[in-house]
Amino acid sequence: MFAIKGVSQDPAPREMTVRLHEEQASVAPFGAPDQRTDFTPSRIAIEKTDGSVVAERSEPRKSFDGHVLETPWDPLDRAYFNGYALWTYLTTPFLLAMPGVEVEEIEPWREYGEEWPGLRATFPATIASHSTRQDFYFGPDRLLRRHDYHVDIAGGFAAAQYVYDIVEADGIRLPTRRRAYRRDSDLRAITSQVIVSIDLSDIHFT
Repeated sequence: MFAIKGVSQDPAPREMTVRLHEEQASVAPFGAPDQRTDFTPSRIAIEKTDGSVVAERSEPRKSFDGHVLETPWDPLDRAYFNGYALWTYLTTPFLLAMPGVEVEEIEPWREYGEEWPGLRATFPATIASHSTRQDFYFGPDRLLRRHDYHVDIAGGFAAAQYVYDIVEADGIRLPTRRRAYRRDSDLRAITSQVIVSIDLSDIHFT
């Protein structure tokens, strides 16, 4: 997706930090070795490591009004997407218990010879994420297998994200591989269209 958006994404490793009890995230380096991002739903900023502000935008969600998948992004757009997306992924499933989040059971999803029970979460406006409504499917071990959503800031296209390679970090089990694909009208992943690929390592909770 970054190629479609016209923003660079080199393969160098980065350090992502998220808060568990409030929506805040940061990634470093970003754009330069001495820069990082500072994300909250109401503000996105690119900062120097000494805290000085390189660029910032208040109420960043509004800047995506009218965007489609092919609409180019600037660095603050990419920083905002990175912030809310990784915060969502790294706090799942804990974020489903946050104030204002409504959760209901949905029909299970059947794939790979398994039946995956599903939960549908409806998020309040105070939480920035891909879309207001998102579906989570869990395997027989009750660990996440698939996460469905629409990417509202990129025209609302439908995505199915699969997660793999579970590890234990400080007593918490979570996936280290994530692959998001375009999703067709039958809810099937279009595996030839990888939108985002994420590999995680060296995970810690404090």
